[in-house]
Amino acid sequence: MLIKLPTEKTVSEVAVALQDAVQANHFGVMQVHNLKETMTKKGVEFDRECLIFEVCQPQQAKRVLDQNMSVSTALPCRISIYEEGGKTVLATLKPTTLLAMFNAPQLEEVAQEVEDTIVKIIQEAASG
Repeated sequence: MLIKLPTEKTVSEVAVALQDAVQANHFGVMQVHNLKETMTKKGVEFDRECLIFEVCQPQQAKRVLDQNMSVSTALPCRISIYEEGGKTVLATLKPTTLLAMFNAPQLEEVAQEVEDTIVKIIQEAASG
């Protein structure tokens, strides 16, 4: 259900590489949430780095939404970058697993295509 990939890079380095990898794979970054910053502003002490990237490939999203608008509750795809055990980790929920919750077998192919691309994006950001 969860794809995790550790890297030796810092959270900041991975964030830059992830932006590049997302664009290179014809996805777009819709939003980046900085949990440490947001929680601190809300008066909650949180000292770990965690960035959540919301990414989307509009043509793929349209294919899914044309079939089942309920899937909009699981969009956009999210990729997290965080510190854990002295390492930087990239993580995402598998689109195939998320889509399976909607009992829409006709969407399995597009979910697999999106998942394959998200994995490629994460691998490029971790290594590139």
